[in-house]
Amino acid sequence: MNRSHDDKILSRSATELARLLRSREVSATEVVKASLGRIDEINPRYNAFADVYREDALSHAEMADTRICDGEDVGPLHGVPVAIKDMTPIKGKVTTLGSRAYEQQVAQDDAWIVSALRRAGAIIVGKTTTPEFAFSSFTQSPLFGVTRNPWDETRTSGGSSGGSAVAVATGAVPLAEGTDMGGSVRIPAALCGIVGLKPSLGRIPLDILPSSFDNISHFGSLSRNCADAALFVAATQGPDDCDIQSLPVPFGYDGSLDLDARKLRLALSVDFGFYAVDPEVERNTRHAADKLRQAGAIVEEVELGWSTGILDVWMDYWRVFMAAYFKGAYDEGASLLDPAVRRLIEQGRQISAVHYKRLEIERTKFWNGFRSVLRDFDALICPTTAIPAPLASLTDRDFGAIDREGLYHGLDMTAPFNLIGQCPALSVPSGLTATGLPTGLQVVGRRYSDLATLKIGALAESLLPPVLRNPH
Repeated sequence: MNRSHDDKILSRSATELARLLRSREVSATEVVKASLGRIDEINPRYNAFADVYREDALSHAEMADTRICDGEDVGPLHGVPVAIKDMTPIKGKVTTLGSRAYEQQVAQDDAWIVSALRRAGAIIVGKTTTPEFAFSSFTQSPLFGVTRNPWDETRTSGGSSGGSAVAVATGAVPLAEGTDMGGSVRIPAALCGIVGLKPSLGRIPLDILPSSFDNISHFGSLSRNCADAALFVAATQGPDDCDIQSLPVPFGYDGSLDLDARKLRLALSVDFGFYAVDPEVERNTRHAADKLRQAGAIVEEVELGWSTGILDVWMDYWRVFMAAYFKGAYDEGASLLDPAVRRLIEQGRQISAVHYKRLEIERTKFWNGFRSVLRDFDALICPTTAIPAPLASLTDRDFGAIDREGLYHGLDMTAPFNLIGQCPALSVPSGLTATGLPTGLQVVGRRYSDLATLKIGALAESLLPPVLRNPH
């Protein structure tokens, strides 16, 4: 197969590929071979994949072709290659969680999302890199090393679903799964110039944590556009009793994301009242808002009434999350863990049950401020990250300073929307900086309004110049 043919295949979205596969204009074997070839090309440079399932993928591609040739009914992602984050179990495959503590751990069962993707006909080509226990906004794995940004190899891909984002941004796969506890889908999507969706809490049943009652964690998607994100959710939505919080209300996607901008009311916040936002990020955010206004939408700047306290609340949740769910790994071999993970676990162990419960009171205050905005607007638009992709040599500890003017110098602007996790949050490309780095526009919708949020994202896509150019 020649390179130009491979490039033509890999430039297609998941929606387009699924159509071409069903009509037999391309074969699943062709598509999977092209995907595997691209992985071989990009992985030494960017470190997107922790493992590649070459033989399995080609075998499943042959079976997919046979089913189509036999005229069988096939799923919406039949023959489409996808990647799974190395936090998510695949039966019979090593699932390391990016940690030396689980370097040899073989999954006994598929996670719900893996089973759903298989039912939809998707072909899993490999596992993508993650920082240990998905703890960081930088994908720096003790096992697999640093995952780099395909727009600039000196920059981070973001995290913790950085490997999945790079896999999509470089065209290795059109769709990848990620997890999002504080922005881990949206951050790398923004920094890599693609689309990242954190659906409403429970939209995609989540069964990879020891508890079914966690309420900040989500499965999500990395994709080339909003239509592919919608296809992903349609293929993986619940409900299912493996997740007691999974939503019984259907997603409702019928293949269209059309939206009349003139019926749209959007709130805009560039800095949440306390973030120091990079001037080019602000410029691209305001440009997107202007384009939506020109299309007929009402866009009004609002005050959220938030402070850095919302990030303090999230950090305490995160510390307890890490201490509770990864207690065994710490107790059995703390020296194996990333020092930053050890610190989080040790900090979490010092938080009292009463303090942890009182965090719900603070969450309620922040939610009450936000729900008053959503009462009058269909969604909030804001930056996904406060800055473009920082250097890959940095870590989370290099951020969080408060300057003399009281502005917070952080990387992401995503974690608040995990504290109020019932709301879907989407990142779409908002443009490029002068040095060619992508920036992201975040769209946060009303509770359970995943489809409406994706429609707003698709409208923004249609109004802004395309960013993704497979920059490898």
